[in-house]
Amino acid sequence: MSQNNPSQTQPTTAPDQNQSQNQNPAQNPSTNNTAPGGNVLRLPGGSGMGGDPPTLDPANTSDVESATYIVEIFSGLVGFNKDLKIVPDLAEKWDVSNDGKTYTFTLRQDAKFHDGRPVTAQDVKYSLERAADPRTRSTVSPLYLGDIVGFMDKYTGKANEVSGVQVLDNYTVQIDIDKPISYFLAALAHPTSYIVDKFNVESGEQPWYLKPNGTGPFKLIQWDQGQQIVLEKNADYYGDIKPSVDRIEFLLGGGSAMTRYENGDLDATRVSIADIERVSDPASPLNKELSIDPQLSTSFIVFNTRKAPFDDPKVRMAFAMSIDRQKLNDVVFKKMPVVATGILPQAFPGFNQDLKGIPFDPEGAKKLLAESKYASGLPDIVWSTVGGGGTAGSDVQAIAEMLKENLGANISVEQTDWATYLSQINGTNVDFQLFDIGWSADYVDPHNFIGLLFRGGSLNNWSGYDNPVVNQLIDDASVEPNLDKRIQEYQQAEEKILQDAPVLPLTYGRDFWLTKPYVKGAFYPPLVIERLKYITLDK
Repeated sequence: MSQNNPSQTQPTTAPDQNQSQNQNPAQNPSTNNTAPGGNVLRLPGGSGMGGDPPTLDPANTSDVESATYIVEIFSGLVGFNKDLKIVPDLAEKWDVSNDGKTYTFTLRQDAKFHDGRPVTAQDVKYSLERAADPRTRSTVSPLYLGDIVGFMDKYTGKANEVSGVQVLDNYTVQIDIDKPISYFLAALAHPTSYIVDKFNVESGEQPWYLKPNGTGPFKLIQWDQGQQIVLEKNADYYGDIKPSVDRIEFLLGGGSAMTRYENGDLDATRVSIADIERVSDPASPLNKELSIDPQLSTSFIVFNTRKAPFDDPKVRMAFAMSIDRQKLNDVVFKKMPVVATGILPQAFPGFNQDLKGIPFDPEGAKKLLAESKYASGLPDIVWSTVGGGGTAGSDVQAIAEMLKENLGANISVEQTDWATYLSQINGTNVDFQLFDIGWSADYVDPHNFIGLLFRGGSLNNWSGYDNPVVNQLIDDASVEPNLDKRIQEYQQAEEKILQDAPVLPLTYGRDFWLTKPYVKGAFYPPLVIERLKYITLDK
């Protein structure tokens, strides 16, 4: 799912994301590790970036910030455990037909919505059909559920129901898919397939998800825009691991998250570039509370192939070869992420350790530009990015300067808020010319990157890239039963994509978090999964 680049954003609970944070560590020689009263966990908003989520509607989940809450409030037929393995959730078991195209799910009979109503197969059918309903306006549901027979017919208004979802009895539902894709269960774990309560959705409350009746381990009890989101333990949660913390407060406003952490007002916080050097110092008391966790995410610069001058592959490659990613990572990002060599992140199935990636070669870039149809001069370039106005992020400024120095590119920057930005890049008519975005894995399969982001016609194909050879490789890999051959086909597609340069992979993500010693069981997974039910407070 889409991810705002955490390396370029200050993790703060205030609207001003460039606020300075404890620049003089001598003023704060120690951190307050006194546990507060009550069984209450206090965290910075969402994934640690602060700010309100764009939505809490599962069917419209396209970003990490929204998903961070949604996976705690709602649940689906299947989910991921801490080891990122697919496990039963609302479904206690499932059977798969010999041809791999029919899945029969048996629901657990102890699962209830937060108001106590049992979850039934009718709720499953309603939720999946709602995700396909054109009135829901989901730009992401076809990416994860489009292989269900009849899903796209309803999505495009050609049918009134999804024929491939059938209720067999109150606790049994059958789902037919049009081809035997190996990643269907993993895709079904994405929030867009989560179960919602029809009576809640159609209550007339606008938007309904401000008072969601979910099934997850926590309930939403308060959302004060720009200030805080509060979750409360679901005492009737059906899962084997019950939530321990009574209340979780996500602080969206009120100043620097790092300052609040050091003052004892937050129990964990994401570390920003502004603070990474001092918390990495072994002599700092904060260093003992630091965890560094590789993420299954890649950040990109996207060249919109539908817009001049990026309709010319030589121009795209020239821009890519003009950016010194190593220098950018060392100087601007202070080595927090890892320089990317390809699309698939490290430790991901199919990661190609022999892939060298697009080289930094300014002279070669100039030669390519001279051979392009824009040799006589580049048009003005507008870089679209996330921001609150004022000065653009230091990474955007540094890259724009490299492009000006190496290619003579004249780049202006336009900033917009995260929710608006998402609405502009999801779909097949992206208007941005040049932009930056991250992608965090939804499930551990190469298709989640290669297929969703680069298959022609995909609603998440930001660049508009459409190569018949790559499309065929992706289609073949999606139904290939032999794992080694699947990996080989995705790697071939990845190599071809990089040759065509619709994007420049910049970095692979790493999360840096500080966590108070009394917070037990906290972990920071490489993709968005429910994790708060594992936490206890040792007071």
